[in-house]
Amino acid sequence: MSTVKIKDKTFKTSISEAEIKQRIKEVGARINKDMEGKNPLFLSILNGAFMFTADLLREITIPCEISFVKLASYMGVISTGQVKEVIGLNVDITGRTIVIVEDIVDTGHTMRQMLDTLSVRNPKEIHIATLFVKPDKLKEKIDIDYPCFSIPNDFIVGYGLDYDQQGRNLPEIYTLAEK
Repeated sequence: MSTVKIKDKTFKTSISEAEIKQRIKEVGARINKDMEGKNPLFLSILNGAFMFTADLLREITIPCEISFVKLASYMGVISTGQVKEVIGLNVDITGRTIVIVEDIVDTGHTMRQMLDTLSVRNPKEIHIATLFVKPDKLKEKIDIDYPCFSIPNDFIVGYGLDYDQQGRNLPEIYTLAEK
């Protein structure tokens, strides 16, 4: 097990790159089957979901489109509970099948705001694909159609997820090491 130091914190490997890629391949296959004939719009939430989105879309074989939004709710290692939309949606989603692509769903507040924001724009249906979900931390009732990993309530970094904007480039997932 390897460790990395990011700023003032030490993290240890918890999920390998191979495990991540395999799970994404499986989820991609499910989406291809479920979305056949629908031409879904994948809506990637930046910054954290950029690596997941890129790898997931490489597995998608059906006609589809992609757009990006940026939402923020973290400061350091703690969720602020306040979601701020930084860059909004600039495509018409009326009557469209939407697949939100998120890096991690923990409390569900960010996802709830995203679902509420999208629902007033009259999409046909909305699905959620997330790399990680923390079921023990969820405070909102949210149906996640395509979760890759269910994880404990640990702070993680790597594969698009950051600690104070650092570590997104790591190809594996690291968990905050005990002090």
